[in-house]
Amino acid sequence: MSESMITKQAIATGFKQLMNEKTFDKITILDITKTCDLNRQTFYYHFHDKYELLNWIFYTEVIQVLTDELSFDTWPDNLYSMLTIIKENDTFYRNAINHSFQEEFRDYLLHISETLFCGIIEHMNGDYTILPQEDKKFLARFLSYGVVDSIIWWIKDGMIHSPLELKKKIVSIVNKCKQYATNHSSLDEKQ
Repeated sequence: MSESMITKQAIATGFKQLMNEKTFDKITILDITKTCDLNRQTFYYHFHDKYELLNWIFYTEVIQVLTDELSFDTWPDNLYSMLTIIKENDTFYRNAINHSFQEEFRDYLLHISETLFCGIIEHMNGDYTILPQEDKKFLARFLSYGVVDSIIWWIKDGMIHSPLELKKKIVSIVNKCKQYATNHSSLDEKQ
């Protein structure tokens, strides 16, 4: 690991420690640098501000895990890995969602999941392949919003269910939607 990455990780670790004690909006750059035993100049060499740091943590801990070799076959396991990381850092992610970057988190996940579901829908067998592209896009977006908002609700609600329970619920619903879609040649109800 490069020296720059080691420093970024140290800053992230200190920031996460602070997020377990204070809300995001109460943390200053001075707090972060004191916790890491670094100077402000070192912080600003690696990050513009605490928002960039938060996004970097989110990207490296969550998005990279979710998107690593993402495919139709791997997405449930990637989802489980992502949920497990969030659960292991529950105070940090609840604080982050409630006080700072809920929209960024949601936008990242919506983009990734919509792309994934579009791919899944394109590779489904049966009559579903004749669905108009507009209906495929609608279904992918519908599934994405349901999955992403369920994850956000889970975080805000204190992660009462285990990552495995949430993964099973999400995968079950997605599979049921795929079964429904496979049995209908159009999402528009025919009269």
